[in-house]
Amino acid sequence: MGAKAKGRWLVVAIPYLWLLALFLVPFLIVFKISLSQDAIAQPPYFPTFDLAEGWAVFKENFSELSFENYGYVLSWDNEFIEAYVSSLVIAGISTFLLLLVGYPMAYAMARAPKSIRPTLLMLVILPFWTSFLIRVYAWIGILSPEGLLNQLLFALGLIDNPLQILATDTAVYIGIVYSYLPFMILPLYSTLEKMDETLLEAAADLGCPPLAAFWKITWPLSLPGVFAGCLLCFIPAVGEFVIPDLLGGSDTLMIGKVLWTEFSVNRSWTVSSAVAVLLLLVLVVPIVLYQNVQQRELEGR
Repeated sequence: MGAKAKGRWLVVAIPYLWLLALFLVPFLIVFKISLSQDAIAQPPYFPTFDLAEGWAVFKENFSELSFENYGYVLSWDNEFIEAYVSSLVIAGISTFLLLLVGYPMAYAMARAPKSIRPTLLMLVILPFWTSFLIRVYAWIGILSPEGLLNQLLFALGLIDNPLQILATDTAVYIGIVYSYLPFMILPLYSTLEKMDETLLEAAADLGCPPLAAFWKITWPLSLPGVFAGCLLCFIPAVGEFVIPDLLGGSDTLMIGKVLWTEFSVNRSWTVSSAVAVLLLLVLVVPIVLYQNVQQRELEGR
């Protein structure tokens, strides 16, 4: 094998080894725990596999694994199904709001003079310089009944009683949109910034109105950035825990909170592992759809 072939093999092998060590192996461990049963022991599940006990004991323990926890999670007499549906709905609405807010901002950045684009890009990334937890806590001070927002509305004479925004789904939407907005803007900006502006000039010369030119030229060409931004926001929003826990109320049901409750409060590692595995399977669907869209686009080219 020549040096060039070895280099190619190494370039391909490193990402796969990374995925094997940091994704596949941890996933298999969680999947094995999800097939176990709760136990008052350390670790708090049974069976455990120890090759030192012999192959016969290993086979006996393996035979005790079951999908009972998955049946429990997917049954209709608990809150798991409702939590999954609620998480998907909240993440979907939040992603739509992020697209409505992020697309005009990314479009304006891409059409701004090149001299100020780096500054605008830095302003988008600037919130990442502050802790995510601190930024979410800041919204508590803004949205609470005695917070800055209600004080401003009182000062302007727009309300007589404080608005109850904190501990509602509205606060969760605000927190998600604020926290994930850079993840929507950056891929959109990257796509729009590379677009050939002469296409719009040609459309204008042919008498195409600006709005029609946007829908026929700009929007189709920006779809890769739209899909990438939506995935980058939707996938983590489905499993979000911090924002609904701090800004949402008791009626805000998301799978991240349910997962934390099962693991930390109920001390059920097996059920929480089953919830996590099913959540991963749910999130694989949009990833596969996105890959299919990209594959069709490449074949079209």
